Amino acid sequence: MKYATAEIDGARVVGVIEAGRLAPLEFDGDMRAYIAAGAPQVAAGAARPLAQVRLCAPVDNPSKMLAIGRNYAEHAAEEGVPLPEAPLIFAKLPSAIIGHGDTIQWDPEITAEVDFEAELAVIIGREARGVSEAEALSYVFGYTCANDVSARDLQRGDGQWTRAKGLDTFCPLGPWIETDIADPNNLSITSWVNLDRMQDSNTGSMIFKVPYLIAYISRMFTLYPGDIILTGTPSGVGFARKPPRFLGDGDSVRVELEGIGVLQNVCAVVKG
Repeated sequence: MKYATAEIDGARVVGVIEAGRLAPLEFDGDMRAYIAAGAPQVAAGAARPLAQVRLCAPVDNPSKMLAIGRNYAEHAAEEGVPLPEAPLIFAKLPSAIIGHGDTIQWDPEITAEVDFEAELAVIIGREARGVSEAEALSYVFGYTCANDVSARDLQRGDGQWTRAKGLDTFCPLGPWIETDIADPNNLSITSWVNLDRMQDSNTGSMIFKVPYLIAYISRMFTLYPGDIILTGTPSGVGFARKPPRFLGDGDSVRVELEGIGVLQNVCAVVKG
């Protein structure tokens, strides 16, 4: 099942998508509330073609959004760093979230090295604290595409990643949440900048797989319905290329995940 947050006639709704159409659910609340309520089976209104609705970020107000650094061996190699012995956890700020079709933007006086990172995002379905690896996937509501946009000059200069990863618009999510993924550890993952394919891998190449990540994270942080885990990016990012390929004004960035969908955003350099 595909669940989406959409704007229809100026109102934001939770809906289900089937055959290229979105049917709004008769639920008084946002996606986070819907997930927390156990995704109740409620009536759906008249379906609209997707061309007639505006898709928003599926969840835009998680209690927390955690990401995993260097979770693909080839990405660690292109950075020239050792493989992590444990998941490298950092936080993305919820205020960075935007949806499919929205604009990634930045001030050139703040950063000049904006990079893309295609990632599988996990949406938590129920409260998880100290769960086992064997039961971890039962705590998942679904999956979506993510772009862990990163300001590499800030990342390098600050020595930590909060500002570089947390600028406004630096976490596109979408286009929807897919709940029918049998194995999140075997999905093709690609990214494109304009017409150039930049990343091409499979989530099976992750060092720390999704069940392990959920179990590991839940030992330290209680995960709540609607919380988001970004699981890392494969090789092919812009800063590691020779010459580097950073994003620029007018660029289009596309993230594709097998069985989920396509997340596409345009870029804009906005001064001041």
